[in-house]
Amino acid sequence: MGGVDKGLQNFNGMPLALHTLLRLQPQVGSMMINANRNLAAYESFGVPVWPDVLPDFAGPLAGFLTGLERCETPWLVTVPCDTPLFPADLVARLAAAAQEQDAEIAMASGREEDGELHTQPVFCLLRIELLESLVRFTHDGGRKVDAWTARHRTAIVPFDALGDDPRAFRNVNTLAQLHQLESP
Repeated sequence: MGGVDKGLQNFNGMPLALHTLLRLQPQVGSMMINANRNLAAYESFGVPVWPDVLPDFAGPLAGFLTGLERCETPWLVTVPCDTPLFPADLVARLAAAAQEQDAEIAMASGREEDGELHTQPVFCLLRIELLESLVRFTHDGGRKVDAWTARHRTAIVPFDALGDDPRAFRNVNTLAQLHQLESP
């Protein structure tokens, strides 16, 4: 988005990050934000804000690690702010699959514009016990989500049932894409 902070761009009249918090709130007990700039703006949303514990903007795993270090529940759910139409039953479906499959991680899989199902690795539910594994992986230089999750029992949860929004996992990288998702 041309160097602007995605989470602070407006979607239907409110910052994307705030929209994400409000969409996620009914699905979870407590929340936090992982952000690396404009911390005061994010703090104004009323939840704890934590920057990456790894240096140099190390990608999604840095956010996972930050979340796992701060999480006070047995599970952590991760959701990016640039995918505003994620399912309103995301957490329940991830949790059900994790329990049914005795998984340590449950990851969403959704249809993309090519019509195919693709794993959405940043929409996941992680057991808190994975913290040590992730610390070792990242300290050894690992940065790829799939390389780390492949080491653990992972349930892939399809979100392609009748009634699921085909745009649920469309992420936005431009203001034009953001405005396009605002339209019904």
